[in-house]
Amino acid sequence: MTEFITDFILVYFIALNGIYLLLNLLSTLSLRRINQLREINELPHAHTMLEPPISVLVPAYNEETTIAATVRSVLQLTYPEFEIIVINDGSRDGTLEVLQREFSLLPFPEAYRIQLPTEPVRGIYRSATYPQLRVIDKHNGGKADSLNAGINASRFPLFCGVDADSILQRNSLQQVVQPFLRDPHMIVTGGTIRAANGCEVKDGYLTRVDLPRNPLALFQVVEYLRAFLFGRLGWSSINGVLIISGAFGLFRKEAVIEAGGYRRNTIGEDMELIVRLHRHMREHRRPYRIEFVPDPVCWTEVPEDLRTLRNQRVRWQRGLSESLNSHWPLMFNRRGGWPGWVAFPYMVFFEWLGPVFEFGGYVWFIYAFFAGLISWQAFAVFLFLAIGLGILLSASGLMLEEISFHLYPRKRHLALLALFVFLENLGYRQLNAWWRLVGLVQWIRQKEHQWGAMKRKGSWQRKL
Repeated sequence: MTEFITDFILVYFIALNGIYLLLNLLSTLSLRRINQLREINELPHAHTMLEPPISVLVPAYNEETTIAATVRSVLQLTYPEFEIIVINDGSRDGTLEVLQREFSLLPFPEAYRIQLPTEPVRGIYRSATYPQLRVIDKHNGGKADSLNAGINASRFPLFCGVDADSILQRNSLQQVVQPFLRDPHMIVTGGTIRAANGCEVKDGYLTRVDLPRNPLALFQVVEYLRAFLFGRLGWSSINGVLIISGAFGLFRKEAVIEAGGYRRNTIGEDMELIVRLHRHMREHRRPYRIEFVPDPVCWTEVPEDLRTLRNQRVRWQRGLSESLNSHWPLMFNRRGGWPGWVAFPYMVFFEWLGPVFEFGGYVWFIYAFFAGLISWQAFAVFLFLAIGLGILLSASGLMLEEISFHLYPRKRHLALLALFVFLENLGYRQLNAWWRLVGLVQWIRQKEHQWGAMKRKGSWQRKL
């Protein structure tokens, strides 16, 4: 029995790291093509000023610290035609008051077409200084309900969901819309999320890129590089992306409404919608594409304390569990394609059940080694697979970032990130595996999850 458990865990880690290495290869090939397209896009082209109009939806609940900077960052986007719809989801703080003060809001009577059911809307406001800005004030119903209300109020064929604690780069919309211009079957695109902690933003403008001083935030910088650059980019190359971050995604409104909008009774509404769109389009035999675009960057504040980070990761794992459990028919479906035959099984065995085998693997090998049940050679092989290859993969994510984007310009940035690439695998990843395991157990027990407040410092924001 001891030999079986040991071999099973080793094979699991070999398979996991093998998939990561394959995704890394796919990402590298994709980045080569993207770099070539980037050079072409820098030349004058026919799409300039002809891009489809976009509705930018900003759901906000208790975001008085960051909402003004987020709205200003959207207002300064270099895009031909867009509207901004902030949805105040029954905030208990001064979110609505900040919006009224900063943007001169006035009551605005308009026809509100209900295409998706939501909690009641209390009022609609329009900015006297920025005609493209409207604010919906509604009863609390959660982020998914807020996005559905924003979709109801939107006027344009594409909508972009942006978190209320996020900052977009000026050309983000221009870049994230490019796949829609290339492919008429495109229904969703998503951009890269980066940690804003340590950066400086003045009235919505990102003026300085820097690294956070908080160690937890630094670990997340490395984690995000790996997750986006060779995780989602690799899956995108085979149309197998199952997650587009709720912090920054562009959607074809018609497709989302047809699929039923955001599901309100789930924690991970962003992933659930993407998986449902895959399933819906394949069941109806409709051609479609869902693509990750690495160039457009959205900067967001990440947790800097253990309790907030724990709540976030537990919530993410529960959202993953709900999303997969709601769409089992997609897995190994004869029409499932890459999402059903590769991406969905990967999510089940390596992301959903991953914390059981990962955390359990550490516990088993430490116990078995000190109990004399396995040799030191077997223990060393496990450490190489679990930690050594983890460092290699994180380092490759940093290398891809430096070669392709070079967002962190100083040598000390790279030196510090390289240090945390190493340190991340000596406690942080294991702690994450434990939190994910907690989230999985909570979902299995159907225990009510306390959402927990995301502590916003907003220290990266400055007023001009």
